[in-house]
Amino acid sequence: MTSTSTSRTAGVAILGGGLAGQRCAETLRRHGYDGAIRIVCAEAHRPYDRPPLSKRALREPADVGALAFRPLAWYQEHAVELLLGASATELRPRERAARLSDGRTLRFDWALIATGSRPRPLPALAGRENVSTLRDFEDCQALREALAQPTRLAVIGAGFVGQEVAATARGLGAEVTLIEAGPCPLAAILGEGLGGWFSRLHRDEGVRVLCGVTVRRVRGRPRVRELELSDGRRVEVDHVVVGVGVTPATSWLRGSGLLSDGGVPVDEHGRSRFARVLAAGDAAAAYDPRRGRHVPGAHWETAARQGARAAQVMLGRELGPPPISSFWSDQYGIRIQYVGHARLGERIVLDGDPETRSFTATFTRSGRPVAALLIDRPRELAPIRDLIEKGES
Repeated sequence: MTSTSTSRTAGVAILGGGLAGQRCAETLRRHGYDGAIRIVCAEAHRPYDRPPLSKRALREPADVGALAFRPLAWYQEHAVELLLGASATELRPRERAARLSDGRTLRFDWALIATGSRPRPLPALAGRENVSTLRDFEDCQALREALAQPTRLAVIGAGFVGQEVAATARGLGAEVTLIEAGPCPLAAILGEGLGGWFSRLHRDEGVRVLCGVTVRRVRGRPRVRELELSDGRRVEVDHVVVGVGVTPATSWLRGSGLLSDGGVPVDEHGRSRFARVLAAGDAAAAYDPRRGRHVPGAHWETAARQGARAAQVMLGRELGPPPISSFWSDQYGIRIQYVGHARLGERIVLDGDPETRSFTATFTRSGRPVAALLIDRPRELAPIRDLIEKGES
């Protein structure tokens, strides 16, 4: 239910209306929690799924309601109060209170910080009319309108979101240039051998892929007409999408004693240094026992798991070690999945032929699998995940 209530009744305050917060609320109700639950959503929409923004929702006109995790009736039936159009502006963990942008103070027994992240900007492109990021439904609508006509699109940043935008735009007939500062897409995660496969994938689909370059100069105001790259090449554009990463949306936590450069440091179960304050999703830097450090940011599956585990902590349930992280991407009709931590690997074992767009690359250490990249082999994800987890035991 959307509410303008000024109630100060304690309960669970979920600060952020994304996936982690939604899964926390669902898990609490599923396991019998009967206290108050409030989800603070900065957007005017009830919580919705974001991965479709770079794929299906970018191809086809859609109402944000079609992307919602749950119908409005679910929140009413489960007594989960949605505070839409409000954001957390201050947290006082010792007092168990959060200040909201509309002036309310929200008291809580437990709080989950799940405010997500913000796209990292490129200052040289700030303020240009035809430059966008892709983080929310409004971003998706604006980009879909730009792609509705013949468009020369430049995508800056070849992470998975940038690649998905490039693939979707190419499918809509756009002339696409993908610009990446690294030697190839995903080189820092997968290495140059597999990263090069992604370069070839996009080139084979007609995308111009330019790697090892950055934007040196921007021409055109208020609309960008041309990008000059660090190697002197020039790219004429009608629209530019910036996808050079994100930063945790946690600046509002200054003065709380919780903030660090990479999000809120929490243990593997989401617990912060303050009792009854947890964090999940992109706002959290969760401790990873496999890597022995706090890891900022989270993909879809990780955010969902962290939100559910936070609820389990609130309920006092026993928790085992967190499962191996994984994520997926859909490009040109190909399901791409990644599980584990490739940087822990020493060797790569290939099964299948990369040229057929169906193969598995397994990263091993001391002969044991530590990560895998699966290209169009969705049925192999569960078995390879089991092998990785058994190898750790």
